[in-house]
Amino acid sequence: MMERKFGWTLEVDIHGMRAAEAKRQLELLLGRVGKDIREIVVIHGYHGGKILQDMVRSELKHPRIQRKLLSLNSGQTTLVLKPKEPC
Repeated sequence: MMERKFGWTLEVDIHGMRAAEAKRQLELLLGRVGKDIREIVVIHGYHGGKILQDMVRSELKHPRIQRKLLSLNSGQTTLVLKPKEPC
């Protein structure tokens, strides 16, 4: 999974991953991402099938996810995050 940071946005690419592994990696990322990150753009693709797209848009659940924004680009989904609770 490749990650790139742009200000308060983190972009992650899960192309080529199996759905179960991508889900696990995204859940770990959501658990560790800093409070400075407000959204995660997940690039999952859709030309090779919709398994990753469906997993991100339907199956992926985490307490940090406030909402999911569908893009005009069917190959990506934006996860808008809730503010991280102070420790």
